[in-house]
Amino acid sequence: MSLADQVLNGDIRAAARMMRDIDDNRPLAVEELKRLYPHTGTAYIIGITGPPGAGKSTLVDQLTASFRKKGKKVGVVAIDPTSPFTGGAILGDRIRMNRHASDEGVFIRSLATRGALGGLSRSTSDVALVMDALGMDIVIIETVGVGQDEVDIVKTAHTTCVVMVPGLGDDIQAIKAGILEIGDIFVVNKADRDGADRTARELAAMLEMRTAPEGGWNPQVLKTEAQRGVGIDELSGEILAHRDFLVTSGRIADFVRERNQRHFVDILRDGLYRHALAFMGRDGSLERIVDGMGDNTLDPYSAAEAVISRMTGGVAEP
Repeated sequence: MSLADQVLNGDIRAAARMMRDIDDNRPLAVEELKRLYPHTGTAYIIGITGPPGAGKSTLVDQLTASFRKKGKKVGVVAIDPTSPFTGGAILGDRIRMNRHASDEGVFIRSLATRGALGGLSRSTSDVALVMDALGMDIVIIETVGVGQDEVDIVKTAHTTCVVMVPGLGDDIQAIKAGILEIGDIFVVNKADRDGADRTARELAAMLEMRTAPEGGWNPQVLKTEAQRGVGIDELSGEILAHRDFLVTSGRIADFVRERNQRHFVDILRDGLYRHALAFMGRDGSLERIVDGMGDNTLDPYSAAEAVISRMTGGVAEP
């Protein structure tokens, strides 16, 4: 049996091997994904994003337990940062969620960013597809926590939860990055800290000032203490309420269409990039272009146009 067939039969080890192959960018992984894709599209994807130190991993651990109590099978994709110096990563989220290790209804996979920006790994969407095909009802994606530019999750998750904590200096720092626009639910975690009520009030006030589309979802601000499990059931209930809103309003179809388009374009972009590098490597044109840029006899814009022309059947030489 192929890995894809084993995954569809619920084989956890096969799913783990397939996710490893996807993350390592092995060509055979694409063939397996082709077999899996027709069997995906049922899992509900939740994004958990926010600054480092907000308690995202603990919150995901508690949310997983809450959904399990509701009888849901849960997959977790936890993104960890990659060192820009060594290329390594400490995939520590599975340690924080260790209590679920013996639960067959939970699958946790850590991924390194490997230089990708925006809070996600390049293989995140494909790994989520494998969890979908494996039969997970809920897939929670915990982003890396890079800060203000971490907005890619909204392109992948049906529901995006933005986690904030009091005491980080500027309580509404996220406003500068448009975080208010991507959040479907806002969570003030570590609510036992001083200033939690003020942070929640300021977030709620800023949300009220935002112009929401008619008939749109009205984001709520919830307070939690993930370490003690306080407010977690309320949060999971709000996530399911947002899912019901998307379904009953018909907006989920538009979201899925836009996500599918972005997923395809990302795959196309990566494929064209690899093809272009291989194309230039065969005749050494990349070295000639770089040399020409170095002595200012060639500009990169004309060179790129020439390479594209050659790849698509033109005859221009850089």
